[in-house]
Amino acid sequence: MRLYLRFYLALLGSLVAFALIAGAAWHLSIAAGMRMPAGHSMLAVMLVFLILALAIGAGAYPIVRRLSRRLERLQHGVEALGAGDLSVRVAVEGEDEVARLALSFNQASERIEKLVGAHKTLLANASHELRTPLARIRMAAELMKETIDPQRRIGLDQDINELDVLIDEILLASRLDAIADIRATEDIDVLALAAEECARFDDVQLSGDPVSVRGDSRLLRRLVRNLLENAQRHGKPPIALQIVHDDDSVTVAVRDAGELLEGTDNERLFEPFYRRAGSSYSVGVGLGLSLVRQIAEHHGGTARCVSARETGNCFVVTLPVSRTAA
Repeated sequence: MRLYLRFYLALLGSLVAFALIAGAAWHLSIAAGMRMPAGHSMLAVMLVFLILALAIGAGAYPIVRRLSRRLERLQHGVEALGAGDLSVRVAVEGEDEVARLALSFNQASERIEKLVGAHKTLLANASHELRTPLARIRMAAELMKETIDPQRRIGLDQDINELDVLIDEILLASRLDAIADIRATEDIDVLALAAEECARFDDVQLSGDPVSVRGDSRLLRRLVRNLLENAQRHGKPPIALQIVHDDDSVTVAVRDAGELLEGTDNERLFEPFYRRAGSSYSVGVGLGLSLVRQIAEHHGGTARCVSARETGNCFVVTLPVSRTAA
């Protein structure tokens, strides 16, 4: 039951009880002292006190409802903050405990928003600035390629490429954090996009029917590429990409026959830089699946991992179907 209803019913119930008890006492005292007819005096007294109780209850209702409404707004603000809306604030009304609580919530929200904003800005700027020294290292390696050991040269190239990919994915993650939603301006054929990305890999089986979604083609291309790279890096052939859709959604599923991902930590695979202990999931920069989920959520979709001994590992992304193209 709502809080304001509990307050109101408790107050109203106490007033009614008070009216009944006071009326009975008054009736007994009048009947004993003045010898009035018991029926008439009891009825009159009960009616007076009942009207008084209802009047007090009706007057108390807006006061109690105003208090509970302020608490409800504060609850909605807390839920919005927990859902990631750091700009949420609640109205500060009055000068009582609820008003002070609302003020404290607004101050805490503002501090959290500034802290997270500064963190995102620092991360994006630092990642961007790393491009310059990385380019210098790459140029120096090119100039020294004739004088260093070939094996060391190969290792150096791998380290530079891995660092380059890491910087690129950190920059993309920072940009996704900085925008609230995707400004979708085009319909994208998911099957055609998947076919282009599958052509970059060997032994990837593609199946499905043409279907369009509304979104950013570069981000969706990155989503499909990360799924395929993840399957190729950590899984084993055969790797299959399947496009399935209905009237409301389209599902992009990438399946592989690699080490079975069982346990409660499957959800943690989408966390940045998460590593599964004691498995082959110790290579890569650790942001691929995290970006998959970010891109999916920015398009109004979801990403999850489904594992079964019969079918192997399957990373599933669900996106809403484009209504304009339907």
